[in-house]
Amino acid sequence: MVTASQIREHMDVISADKKTVGKVDHMEGTDKIKLTKQSSPDGQHHHFIPLSWVDRVDEHVHLNKSGADVTLHWQHGRE
Repeated sequence: MVTASQIREHMDVISADKKTVGKVDHMEGTDKIKLTKQSSPDGQHHHFIPLSWVDRVDEHVHLNKSGADVTLHWQHGRE
């Protein structure tokens, strides 16, 4: 099982279909990954991915969802 402590700042977040969907800014609590604004498609907003979407962690965070599914269902930040 993946734990929040395995996820580090600036790790690439990779979808199940091998697309980079962002970079980790930091963990928001114990169950959400906050992605950097710079890695956002518009470069202006943070996005949040639930820890439950993480399949495994090595030098990257690997998700169990496709890139399209991730961008359709991630949560948007207001900053």
